[in-house]
Formats: sequence, structure tokens, C-alpha cells
Amino acid sequence: MAGDLVLGVDAGHTVTKAVLFDSAGREVAQGVGTIPLDTSRPRWVERDMDDVWRITHQAIRASLAAAGAEGRAVVAVGVAGHGDGLYAIDERGRPVRAAIVAMDTRAEPVLAEWRDTQVWERALTLSGTVPFAGSPAALLAWLGRHEPGVLERARWLLSCKDWLRWHLTGVVATDPTDASASFTDMSRGGYSQELLDLFGLGPLAAKLPPVRACEAVCGTVTRQAAALTGLAAGTPVVTGAHDVDAAALGIGATGVGELCLIAGTFSINQVVCDHVVTDLRWQCRRFLHPGQWMIMSTSPASMANLEWFLRVTDAPPGHRDDVHTAIGQEVGAHLKGPSEVLFLPYVYGSPHPQPASGAFLGMRGWHRRGHLLRALMEGVVLNHRWHVDALHSKLRITGPAMLTGGAARSAVWSQMFADALRCPVVVTGVKESAARGAALLAAGAVGLLGNGADPRVGAAVLRRHEPAADRAEVLEEAYQVYREAQEALWPVWARLDSARAAE
Repeated sequence: MAGDLVLGVDAGHTVTKAVLFDSAGREVAQGVGTIPLDTSRPRWVERDMDDVWRITHQAIRASLAAAGAEGRAVVAVGVAGHGDGLYAIDERGRPVRAAIVAMDTRAEPVLAEWRDTQVWERALTLSGTVPFAGSPAALLAWLGRHEPGVLERARWLLSCKDWLRWHLTGVVATDPTDASASFTDMSRGGYSQELLDLFGLGPLAAKLPPVRACEAVCGTVTRQAAALTGLAAGTPVVTGAHDVDAAALGIGATGVGELCLIAGTFSINQVVCDHVVTDLRWQCRRFLHPGQWMIMSTSPASMANLEWFLRVTDAPPGHRDDVHTAIGQEVGAHLKGPSEVLFLPYVYGSPHPQPASGAFLGMRGWHRRGHLLRALMEGVVLNHRWHVDALHSKLRITGPAMLTGGAARSAVWSQMFADALRCPVVVTGVKESAARGAALLAAGAVGLLGNGADPRVGAAVLRRHEPAADRAEVLEEAYQVYREAQEALWPVWARLDSARAAE
């Protein structure tokens, strides 16, 4: 096979995909691996860092085997990964503890201390965001109190994709999208010592990785990495990006004012902006290119709820293996009429500062699994609706919403988004948007693509969902009940949270 393939790696919270694309951005083959999450302690969500690398190099080798290609056919590699969380390594590049992912909420007590103080207001002004429990600022502050030895042993404080790229190249670096998770000055760029000091983390400045452009060649595949992955030693590897930014590039949602919805583990609702816009309801972070920012209103309350539901209900194998076909049929049989069951999708957290947890409300003895699945899917969509309403309040949003992530593979679920948002929803033919975005960055770095205007960067539309008037009315009513239920449950959730904290 000719040397015209580009590899994009997408390392999410639970699944890592290594996808090969041709020079026109078309998928050729992929390898996939699942990484277990350790949730054995309340509020903790961790995973073994060596497992993350092992699954990744196995997925890369599997993608080459599926394509029938040798490593030298790959001309460049791009890496994207989940944002926030923490991957800390020592001087030798070995993990100093298990990775903490962004769904972790152990640092909530730290946030409670910071709220309503100068930390909150100053952080928003300088960094464009306030910390959440899974952000580097909150996690590092927590570790400083409870595991100070970890910070002493750590030489570098990395994100997920930076850990993988270090294994591929032996080079420590990050990019502007991941660097702006907690410690970047949004207006001036670069790390801010004032922000580090604000969080009580000033001495950690030297442990933050150097920042390189997303599309810069950061290093090349080492001989050791080549032996594990099947790639050719010396293959260029670009810095890469946070997976949500890469996903926007992968489906062509990079224009200013375009709304991109990523319904994956997290509920990601984002708009590219050409100036800084701050609000407590979202994060303003650096985008892929200088002079652009990504406004993201997010919460760990999307597809992770479905994964939880299928696990705890011991779903039939067909539902786990072909989830969207099986569930689409089951839910489709229960879509008529009003929403009888309400689901609050906060199994792993919510976008609200008050403590909240997942809940089914309105269940009756005659309800079946299909009613609960419909409620779960609607609850996820209504959470996205809350985020999108927040973005609409201050930003000019143009065109239809572009949907990607696991939920986009379900026609039933995609239609729910259109109905709940009362706007057209477009699903492209790109199945692995973040991997494709990472690959496009790599392709641009080695000259396979001209620039962001290259027509090959775009993605063909697979489906367009227009809002249906009757279903839009049903979901509007459901949204009002959803908001009322939240308000009514705040004191209940607070008491439950206090009880758990006292254990």
C-alpha cells in the first residue's frame, strides 16, 4: 500500500480508537480497545496509565492489520484525548499514581471552599473558566492535601493524549487546547503564574509541559514505540488536541458561530468564537488556531448514563454489541404520547454547583424497560438543551446543530435532539470525528492538506433531522418538568450528599 495513510488516535474515557485515513480524509480501517474504569471508591474515577498505553499500541497495530498495511504506509500520526483529569509521571516517565479522569468528583470539597471567594471571580476573568471537580486545578489542590507525595515525585503533569504521545515519541509537550484547562491566560496566552498562585499551586509551574501548536510536528515514533505499534520508526507525530476540538475539526464544525454537540461520555455543547466570552455556565478555552476560542458548556451527563444503565441492568448481549439498533427499536415502540417517566442524567455529575445525582421519577408498575430507556435518552437530551440555552443567551449561533458522538449513531436519539432544541440537527458520515480531526492535523503538518479551507476537510451529511412539531411540544413540556424537578430535589440531594460525606 502506498505511503499515503494518516493515523488518528482518539483516547476517550473508556474507549481508545486508532483509525487510519487516506489523504482525502476517508476512513480506511481502525483498531479499538476498551479501558476499564476503577470506581471502587465513592467519587473516585481512575484508570491504570500503563493500560491506557497498552490498549493504544494494540489498537494501532490492529488498525494496520485491518488495513493490510505496513507501518511505512503511515506518513504522520495525530493524537487526541479526553480533556482535564491528570496523568502524572516522574523523571523517568513512569506514572506516579493511577490516572484520574474528568468524571472524578473527589475534589468537590475544594470547589466548595473556592466558591464565593476571589478565587472564583479571578479564575473566570483570567482563565475563561472556573474549575470543576475533574479539572487539573481542583485535582492538584486535592492531591496537595491528601497525597502530597504524588506532587513531590511528579516531574510532569500531563493530559491523556500527552501521555500517549510521550510513549510514541519520548517528547514531553502539550497543546493550547489542553493547556487552557486551568492555567492559561485566555487573553494573553501562555501559562499564568497568577492563576497557579490563586489555586495555591505556584510551585508546580515547572511541572507543566511545554506548549506546542496543535499541528506542529512534536517528535517522531521511537524504535521502542515502533516495535509495539507496528508503525515505522521516524514517523512524524504532531502535538494533537483535546478530543472535543479535534471532533469539531473532524466533522467540519470549525466556523465561528457553528454549534457542535458531542454526545459521548460527556455532554459537550460548543461554539467556536473569535473573541473571549466568559460565563459561569461554560468554559472558554483556546481553540486549534490562534485568535480563536472554543466556548464549551459541558457536564459528565451524556452517553455515560447509557453505559451505566446497560451495565447495572445486565443488558442482553445484543444491546451491548449493537446498542443503537437494539435500543432504537425498543424505545421506538414507546415513543407515542407524553413523557411518563423522567430521568435526571447525573449518575457521574451535573453542570450545576449544587450536589445532584441520577434519578428516575414517575415510574409505575406497568412501565417496561423501553419506557426507562426513553426517559434516559430524553434526560440526556434535556441536559444538552440546558447547555445550549446557556450558549444562546450570549452567543450568536448560526445554522443547524452538528451532532457527533455515540448518540449520533442512533436515528431515534438524533431526532430527539432536533425536537428538544427546536432546530435542525445534522449528522455527518464521519463515524470517528475526533480521530479524523487528529488525522487532519497530522495530514496538514506533512503537507497532505493545503489549509483549513481544503475541501477534503469537510464532511458529507449522512442525515438531517428537522424538528417534529408534536414531539417538540412533548419535549418542551418534559423540559419544564425536568427543571422543576431539579429545583425540588436540591435540598434532598444536599442531604444525601451530606450523609455520604459523613460515612
